[in-house]
Amino acid sequence: METPNTDQPRSEAQPLIAEYERTLRTTRALSDATVRNYVADLAPFQQYLDGQSCPLGSDAKELRDFVRRNGETNVSREYRSLVRDYVAWLLERRAVESGRAAGNRGHSRASVHRMLASLRSFMRYLIERGLLPDAPLWRPRSTLMGRLTPKLERRLPDLVSVAEATRLVEAPSRSDDGENRLRDAALLELLYGCGLRVSEAANLDRENVSLEERTVRVWGKGAKERQTPLGAKAKNALKAYLNSENTPDDKRGPLFRNARGERLGARSIQRIVRNYAKRSGLREDVHPHTLRHSYATHLLNGGADLRIVQELLGHSTPSATQVYTHVSQQEARRVYLAAHPLAHAPAPEHQDSE
Repeated sequence: METPNTDQPRSEAQPLIAEYERTLRTTRALSDATVRNYVADLAPFQQYLDGQSCPLGSDAKELRDFVRRNGETNVSREYRSLVRDYVAWLLERRAVESGRAAGNRGHSRASVHRMLASLRSFMRYLIERGLLPDAPLWRPRSTLMGRLTPKLERRLPDLVSVAEATRLVEAPSRSDDGENRLRDAALLELLYGCGLRVSEAANLDRENVSLEERTVRVWGKGAKERQTPLGAKAKNALKAYLNSENTPDDKRGPLFRNARGERLGARSIQRIVRNYAKRSGLREDVHPHTLRHSYATHLLNGGADLRIVQELLGHSTPSATQVYTHVSQQEARRVYLAAHPLAHAPAPEHQDSE
């Protein structure tokens, strides 16, 4: 999937976009990276409007006049036509400027899906400010928007086996990097042992961890709080790290720190995972989310209830967790075919010809 282009074009709409960005930061519990992506994903829409001789402008007047050009009763129809044409332009005609698809024409369906989500948020903001007329298309859980949004291919999550995950999280204990060995061991144990997102691990503070209660308090997407249990190995790894000489004595502040004593960032965590995956003989594209996917799948393979896994992952709805049941069923089928004596039909006996 292409990454958002964070180089925003200078235009008359810049004050409007800047105000929208401030609103996102102050009224919604979103990370800085999420806010940047929401804003960056509006650049294609501005480019599309410019091509329609309908620039967004400082107060969306041109867009407002455009959707009202055939009267208030036809606003919904105009919005629908606008979104349909915008989607076609994104899929077929727009030049991709960044990511692995740079230089091609037409974005992936996943990228278009993300851009439409960003556009919905922005249009709701303009409607709430009274700059655009409302329409059912822009309301939450709009079935019409669902029909206009390209359907995503159902991709199975990226996984490692139990043996591979174990080899990866034990890699720091075999490392000669004495200064960071205990930190990295605790980090990998939490990523796999608690199924944390990389942002959740990066944002952990010392006071979020209770070794006595064997829990970690995590803030997920939308600042949704949850508590995850600590397994014995994760607890021991954290205890060793927190008791090490290289760990600051203060009981507050970032849990995982870099060499300067600052909070370890998401990119640094990704790099740590990749480095230990390489040392462990795993493929090079293993990343923190691979461990989260593997955590969920291994729980289900071990007999965990889907609702429990949903809560442990911090998913708002069961649908986000159900993809792992498919993976788990595939694993069950593989084990059955490999192990059960009746899984394969016997070869047909040859009959003597008369």
